Parts: sequence; structure tokens; C-alpha cells
Amino acid sequence: MSDVDPGSPEFPLRELLGFHVESADGVGRAWLDVDERHINPHGTLHGAIPFMLADTAMGGATMSVLPDGNWCATLDIHTRFLSPCFGGRVTATATVRKAGKRVVHLDAVVTGDDGTEYVAASGVFAVIPVG
Repeated sequence: MSDVDPGSPEFPLRELLGFHVESADGVGRAWLDVDERHINPHGTLHGAIPFMLADTAMGGATMSVLPDGNWCATLDIHTRFLSPCFGGRVTATATVRKAGKRVVHLDAVVTGDDGTEYVAASGVFAVIPVG
């Protein structure tokens, strides 16, 4: 796997939040090092951050199994917040469970470097033919 190809569409949110993305062969990863941009008023990682990482990793995993000329879009993501995060690197890893012609089903987990599972998620992405 390698970080997203520089020739891919612009992704300003990536620069704003400082995360990285890679995907290949039905697996996607998105990660960042937690800093003050990502913390809620209680001093823990804001829930939107692991959700965004899981969504992004799922999108990457989906795109890695689609034929050229297709895009994808999130239809549904179910998240379960398992543990608070107080800092460090967080990584979402998504895996395609089943890829159909119209939808792709995925699972994801967001973990810390020490193996702590912060979020578990499952999702469904639409396959959108372009052109």
C-alpha cells in the first residue's frame, strides 16, 4: 500500500486535519497523530475524527476493488465507540467484506499504536458509474 496518489482528486480535508490514506486489494487505512485540532472540550479525541477516519478508510478500500470508471459514496456507517482516546496515533483499517455491482459492504476498526480499539464500524457504500 502507498499513500494516496498525488494525481488523485484534491482532498482539502486531508490537509486541514493532517491525516494520511492508503489502500489496495480491498483494504484501506487512514491515520493521524492526534493534536489540539482533534480534541473535544473534555480533553479526548472528538468522535467525529475516528468516524471520519473510518469513513475515509472504507472509501479507499471500496475504490481499491472497483473497476475503473466508478466512484463510491457512503450509504450507511454504524459506529460503536469502545474506549476514549487521549492522544497518540490513531489508525482506521477497513476491509471489504463483499463487493457487489451496486453496493460494497465493509468493516473497520480504529485503533491506537498500543492496540487499543477505540471504534468498531460497519458500512455500506454505493457504487456509482461515472460517465
